[in-house]
Amino acid sequence: MINIGTLYIVSTPIGNLKDITFRSIEILDNVSCVFAEDTRRSIKLFKTYNISVPMLSYNEFNREKRIELALKKIIEGQDIALITDAGTPSISDPGFLLIRESIKKNIEIICLPGATALIPALVMSGLPSERFVFEGFLPKQKGRASRLEELSSENRTVILYESPLRVKKTLEDLKEVFGPERAISLSREISKIYEETFRGTISDAIIHLANKNPKGEFVICIDKVK
Repeated sequence: MINIGTLYIVSTPIGNLKDITFRSIEILDNVSCVFAEDTRRSIKLFKTYNISVPMLSYNEFNREKRIELALKKIIEGQDIALITDAGTPSISDPGFLLIRESIKKNIEIICLPGATALIPALVMSGLPSERFVFEGFLPKQKGRASRLEELSSENRTVILYESPLRVKKTLEDLKEVFGPERAISLSREISKIYEETFRGTISDAIIHLANKNPKGEFVICIDKVK
C-alpha cells in the first residue's frame, strides 16, 4: 500500500532573499515538485539556494487543472510544496483552494512559518496592534463603497493591500469615508532596498504621494475609530 504524501505550504521572501528559513530551503530541496505562482519569478530564489526540484505554475488561470494534478501526485505518495511569488501562500492568492481540497481528501498539510508583509507593516505603523483586521485588497468596484463604510467604524486597526496603480484612488476613497484626519501608515518595498513607511493622517498621505509615481505594492494600516 502506498502512503500518501504531504502538502507543504512554504513562505518565500517578500524582498531580501535572505528572509527565508533553513527549514524552508530544506523542504523545497527535498519535495518531488514545487507548485509556484510564477515559475519565472521563483527561479531566482531557487538559483540562489541551488534548489533543482521541478517547478510547475499554479495561479488564478490554471488552478483547477493544477489542483487536480497536485492531488494526484500527493495521493500517489509524493510530497509537494506550494509557494507564492512572495510571502505566505493563500494570503490574497488562490492557494487556499488547494489547501481546502487537500483537507477534503485527508491529506496532511504542514505550513511552515515565514514571511508576510502585513505583520511588519502593522508593527512599523505605530498603530494599536493587539487587535487588527486584515482585509487584503478592496473590491475594485462592486461592494467597494459598502466595504469601506463597514470598515470605517472598526474598533480594530485595519490592514489593506493595494497596488501602486490604485493607491492614490484608494486614499481619496478613505478620506471621503474615514475622514481626512484618521491616522494611517503606508509601507512599501518591505525588506527591499527602497523600503519606506510613511505615517500621518490620510490627508498627509495624499499630499505625500501627490507628485510621486508610486512603486511597489503597498500595505495600508488605518487607525481604529475613536
